[in-house]
Amino acid sequence: MVKKNDFIEIDFTGKIVGTDEIFDTTLKEEAKKANLDLKNLKPFVLSVGSKMLPVGFDEDLEGKESGKSYVVHVKADKAFGKRNPQMVKMIPTKMFHEQKIEPQRGMQLALDGQLVRILSSSGGRTLVDFNNPLAGKDITYNYTINKVVEDIKEKIDALQSFLFGRKFEFNINDKLVIFNVEKGFEPFIKMFAQKFEEILGMKVETKVVEKHHPVDPKVSGAKKEEKKAEKGEDGAKKD
Repeated sequence: MVKKNDFIEIDFTGKIVGTDEIFDTTLKEEAKKANLDLKNLKPFVLSVGSKMLPVGFDEDLEGKESGKSYVVHVKADKAFGKRNPQMVKMIPTKMFHEQKIEPQRGMQLALDGQLVRILSSSGGRTLVDFNNPLAGKDITYNYTINKVVEDIKEKIDALQSFLFGRKFEFNINDKLVIFNVEKGFEPFIKMFAQKFEEILGMKVETKVVEKHHPVDPKVSGAKKEEKKAEKGEDGAKKD
């Protein structure tokens, strides 16, 4: 039985109630069916009860069994939230033009790090909806719990993918995780250190490593020829 704080691997498909429109999935066949351009699809690994999924979905996982499939209906307030009228704002159209964007009704784009939708644009002003596109909608998830994850490295990889949006190499020393990062990434890792400890019970440190650039074989070969040219045919260095 799945318990809070367990790490599990799941496959799921999320649909909007009333339309059956698929908005998210880990399954290639479902993504293809819905014409979703989702790359690198694979099962999702998460910590139960850590809000790595919409609240209603997360709550439904406790008490379920590994290897079985389920369906959960999630109301808007426990999915992507209710629509907030105050998050619909009027913005000068010139701000979009400065970014070489011509705002059109229905257009969705990333603005200030979040997905927004253009409601209208005229008279030099553009009405923008900052609500999540799924705000106010009830949703359904069909999901399968593939397995309970026990491997600590798999847990760490799952957490750093979720929190950092990328994977760093790391070393484990008892209850300490040391991430090998390039200079400049240390503050970013420290920002999520507390959350990492809350979920996994392990402290986080960083070790700055030098960035390695792949060697271009053509450049490498050219350098060898240059060295040969500096020497005589017998290999002795020229004066």
